Amino acid sequence: MKKLMILLIMLTIGAATLKAQGPPPNPPSSANNGDNLNGPVGSTNGAPIGSGKFLLLALAAAYAGRKVYAVKATETQE
Repeated sequence: MKKLMILLIMLTIGAATLKAQGPPPNPPSSANNGDNLNGPVGSTNGAPIGSGKFLLLALAAAYAGRKVYAVKATETQE
């Protein structure tokens, strides 16, 4: 009975905290600030992802090169 009471109290507190937040604000319209933020990613108003893509490819190539070098080094020692 005690466990049931604790469970009901926790559920009540959890439900009360979920309702404590207000709704999210409305997104800005292009009439208010002049920017169109709803375009495709990578457009002039969006987030630049080009340099991150090249950084990821460079790190992946370096990691693969390190792995190949380690395999070759262990093969020559055997």
